[in-house]
This record gives sequence, structure tokens and C-alpha cells, in this order.
Amino acid sequence: MTHLRRNLLTGVVTVIPLMVTSFVFLFFLDLLSGIGRPKVIILANAVRPLSPDMARWIVEVPWLSSALAITLTLLMLYLLGWAVTHLVGRRILSSVEDWLKRIPFVTTVYGATKRLVEAFRSDGVEKSRKVVLVEFPHTEMKAVGFHTHTMIDRESGIELAAVYVPTAPNPTSGYLEIVPLDRIIPQDWSVDEAMTFVVSGGTTGPDTIRFTRPGASRGVASGATTSVSFAAEGLLSPPVY
Repeated sequence: MTHLRRNLLTGVVTVIPLMVTSFVFLFFLDLLSGIGRPKVIILANAVRPLSPDMARWIVEVPWLSSALAITLTLLMLYLLGWAVTHLVGRRILSSVEDWLKRIPFVTTVYGATKRLVEAFRSDGVEKSRKVVLVEFPHTEMKAVGFHTHTMIDRESGIELAAVYVPTAPNPTSGYLEIVPLDRIIPQDWSVDEAMTFVVSGGTTGPDTIRFTRPGASRGVASGATTSVSFAAEGLLSPPVY
């Protein structure tokens, strides 16, 4: 019985990462296919006068239709990225953003989403400095977070850091911590490394880490925690220690 349970558990542990990877991969393929489906129909209509059989295959053969939809979506994204890196594309994007700013709710969603995506881009050395440790939920415990914004306390003049703390293994939900800038601990990780660490539940991580601030003594509190925590899906106040 013990032998059966051990082998069964080993099989489950082995197949779960494969299932999760397959689920995520197929989800993105379905998403790309859905975006490109209208383009496939347009392509089939364009081909129909020249070859009705080819047009029918494009629409009716599932694997061919999906492959063309994914290919057209990737091509569209590539061309969009290429255009935005050039002057004409930037002007068009700027015009679209100006138009979106006239729509109250849409501009709020678009602006917040754009800033969040840009905060998590990891295409430079400067971006890697956004990965920090923050004292959460108390001083003897640290959580991996992303320093997304810096503010000033209007009363004391203290610099404050807005730190997004993702939850594991789903980093799309988490907490927004507002903490004094001198209480965060910068890491030399890239955003990709930090996200991998969170998603894997800490199983994929470095051998060493900067856990304490320079000059700080472990186990000695340097003051009450002043962070304010907001859950990604609603207001949440953490315990006060």
C-alpha cells in the first residue's frame, strides 16, 4: 500500500507541471487564434475568386485555419511593434491615446494597464532595480515585490515607495504596499527572475539573497511598520505588529 501511494504521488507531482504548462500554452494559442480568426476569413474571401477550393480549405480545415490565424496575429503584433518604434507609428499611437483620453472610463483602464505593463518590462538594467524585498506581513518576514512608483509624504517629507507584492503561484493578484523608501531592500534580480521565483513558489531561486538592509540588525525592530496594504481586488488592512 505504501509503495502504491508513493508511486501515485510521484506520478501526480510529475504530471502537474506538464498539465499547467500545456494549459497555459494552449490558452495563449487559443487567444492568438481567436484574434486572428477574422483575418483568416478576410484572406479566404480574397483567395476565393482565384481558388474556391483553397478558400474552402482555409476556412473548413481546423488545423490550417488555426495555424493561419496564429501566424497572422503574430505578424500583426510584429508589424505593430515595428511601427511604434518609428516616428509615424508613434504619432499614430499618440493620436489614438489622445482620442482614448476623451472617454472617461476607458482612459482610466487604458492608462492604468499601460503603466502596469511598462513597470514589469525587463528590457534594461534599470528595470532590474525594481525588484525589492518588503517587510510583509511583519519585520521578521519579507516578501518579493516590485517597486513601481515613488512618492513624498506631504507632512514629513519622507520618500515613500509603492510596491506591488504578487501572490504565489498566481502573480496577477496581490497587494499594493506603501512603505518608506529606506525600508525596502533592492535586489539585483531581473523582473523575469523574480516572477519565476514567485510562480514556482520559491523552488526556483538564487543561492544567496540580500535579506537585511545595510546597517540593520536582524531581530531588532527599527520602528512600527507604517505600510498601507491594498488587496488587488479590494481594500485590505494587514495586521499591525
